[in-house]
Amino acid sequence: MKPTLILLPGLMCDAIVWAPQVQALSAVANCVVPEYGTLNSLTAMAEHVLATSPTQRFALAGHSMGGRVAFEVMRLAPERVERLALLDTGFHPMGQGVDGAAETDKRMALLALARRSGMRVMGQQWARPMVHPQYLETPLFDSILDMVERSSPAQFEAQIQALLARRDATLVMKTIHCPTLVLCGRDDAWSPPVQHERIHAAIEGSKLVVVDTCGHMSTMEQPQAVNAAFADWLESV
Repeated sequence: MKPTLILLPGLMCDAIVWAPQVQALSAVANCVVPEYGTLNSLTAMAEHVLATSPTQRFALAGHSMGGRVAFEVMRLAPERVERLALLDTGFHPMGQGVDGAAETDKRMALLALARRSGMRVMGQQWARPMVHPQYLETPLFDSILDMVERSSPAQFEAQIQALLARRDATLVMKTIHCPTLVLCGRDDAWSPPVQHERIHAAIEGSKLVVVDTCGHMSTMEQPQAVNAAFADWLESV
């Protein structure tokens, strides 16, 4: 039987964000992309992943907010994860004081825009800084906007609440001993390479891959590079 590979989407993302990997890897793994619905905490999302996995043990990959969910899975049930991949993500908690207030204000302004003008209009503003400039005004960027538009302000609000209440994953990283891939776009302004170097340093034996000509949406922007890294990761001992 093929092993299970659970692919966790990020904020306002759905199965399309992982479509190139599902297409490339379905021959060697049973790929599962969970939906979070209106769950409003990372812990609840992780519990949902654990409850709905088709197998007791699985490989786990998380992109962006999905990486945060993956850290929660590792905190709750590390024995169930055979291998781990963390893409374009972070580990730090919500900022304190001015920094935390600024992040909250920025996220709430986007939520207000989504409620006022619709998810696609919000996505135009929110998603542009995510991708490498060469992908703006292309079908790839249109597919990102289509994905955002399939969500609702209620889902957006729930996931914002989850991120604003995120835990510090520093201690969790020190407990991870399974084969781990840490990957990001070289031009990811949201979760930059230096952040992934810190994750790599904290997880003993992990492998770091930095993908050129690539922003935050690595799975869609540079699918061949991500697929190659995943192929190596799934074969690692």
